[in-house]
Amino acid sequence: MAKVRITVVKKTLNKDLARKYCARKVGPCECFKVGDEFIAGLEKPKGFCDWAWNDISRSQVALLTGGSFSNLFPGWMKDGKTIITCCTDGIRPVIFKIETIADGPGRKRPPRRRPGGRLKPGKDASG
Repeated sequence: MAKVRITVVKKTLNKDLARKYCARKVGPCECFKVGDEFIAGLEKPKGFCDWAWNDISRSQVALLTGGSFSNLFPGWMKDGKTIITCCTDGIRPVIFKIETIADGPGRKRPPRRRPGGRLKPGKDASG
């Protein structure tokens, strides 16, 4: 099965919102460090924040199943095999890069599909 690499590219803190709404002083998210990498299939990687996983899993599954964000949003991402996404913590969101990685020797990727699920011309279900 295909895999994705999830990389923490940025951690942010909305200090004004934290001061106004948080009951205690908070800093950036403690669950991740910038540069952390996780390799994942459909299962949540060990040590990955449950909340963040729930937030980013739709993008991760789309890439795992051969989807491309370049097809859905032309001109958005430079590489259709990559998406930048984040967790939904409004006070201290973490930004992730999710990219497809090679399946490994001898494995085939599923055929690419057009929007609407049709195979691209010249491709058959066997790859």
